[in-house]
Amino acid sequence: MKFLIISDIHGNKDALDAVLSVPHDEVICLGDLVDYGPDPSECIELLKNENIATIKGNHDNAVASKVDCGCGYKYKHLSIATREYTWGQLSIDHMDYLRGLPLYIEKRFGKKKIHFAHGSLRSMYEYIKPDTPEADVLEMIEGVDADLIIIGHSHIPFIRHVGDVAIINPGSVGQPRDGDVRASCAVFDTQTQSVQMIRCEYDLDLVCQRIVENMPHADELVDILKRGY
Repeated sequence: MKFLIISDIHGNKDALDAVLSVPHDEVICLGDLVDYGPDPSECIELLKNENIATIKGNHDNAVASKVDCGCGYKYKHLSIATREYTWGQLSIDHMDYLRGLPLYIEKRFGKKKIHFAHGSLRSMYEYIKPDTPEADVLEMIEGVDADLIIIGHSHIPFIRHVGDVAIINPGSVGQPRDGDVRASCAVFDTQTQSVQMIRCEYDLDLVCQRIVENMPHADELVDILKRGY
């Protein structure tokens, strides 16, 4: 079975469509469907209609529960500035959907146990990055019974090994932070136990046009998408 792993869509429906075109048998989304992008309702509707297993991200929680997003990035002000726009796009059903998302997903394939989360395994707000000190990562995953941990949140794709555990981040679908403007995702093959990182082209100019026409702080939002960080 091939699992398509996606994360951090952030209201970018065109990027979401692009990654979903990658051949797969099943999809798991690691959260952050909303904020920053022009199409939060369309992204939610697609995931709901396709019955895609989805984890609650910190931005989903912030939008649905009207609390701080707890962002560690310099773009937190844009999350706050675009919040009214995002609320204006979402129905009561969309808000209920975001509120009801689980914090974690666990799956087992043969003897391998996989733990899916948005941030660290302790919190949706904590970051595990490629350069996070190993001692810090070990503390975050202490007591977790898993062979493979798959997370999002940092928007940076990577594969690293800490102790006996492999940690994978598929990167961000709609808001890359590694300098590559293409939508990012990963495919995990349960038969070969291999992971493939994939980048997908999409119509970035069209998304930027919708941002300019509809959203506050459009110039800054567009610049971020066109830089890929």
